[in-house]
Amino acid sequence: MTEVSMTVNGRAMDGVVEDRTLLVQFLRDQLGLTGTHVGCDTSQCGACIVHVDGQAVKSCTMLAVQASGAAVTTIEGIAKGQDLHPVQAAFREHHGLQCGYCTPGMIMTAVDMIRRHDGVLDEHTVREELDGNICRCTGYHNIVKAILSAAEAMGATVSDQRIAAE
Repeated sequence: MTEVSMTVNGRAMDGVVEDRTLLVQFLRDQLGLTGTHVGCDTSQCGACIVHVDGQAVKSCTMLAVQASGAAVTTIEGIAKGQDLHPVQAAFREHHGLQCGYCTPGMIMTAVDMIRRHDGVLDEHTVREELDGNICRCTGYHNIVKAILSAAEAMGATVSDQRIAAE
């Protein structure tokens, strides 16, 4: 057994895990953060995506001990109180979900994608970057539409922040 310590959604968290415990298991089973889903057990579907030190990671491919000392953000940590994150709001507005099982991973992927591209995205890029996320319910059309809408809104915010910093 190994002691792990990490910051999860802005809060210091500690636990004791077997060395083989996956990060997704630690988040769900020990911390009760069940928004991160296990969809395939083979790292193909993307339902388990979280951010580790700001990077999108499939938490079913990372051991909890590997995340020790890191800052981890789950779907539960991106909203500000009752105010949805712009990507969450766009998914709701554009009907970017059906059953919702893949939605947390899609949203976490989208947040990372928008950050890496400074909010400047096109449909082709979004579809390519969603390659590691599987939705078995939709044709992705509304998911792509939601991400493009959020990117536009967040891109304007990024530009405003850059101008203010200069």
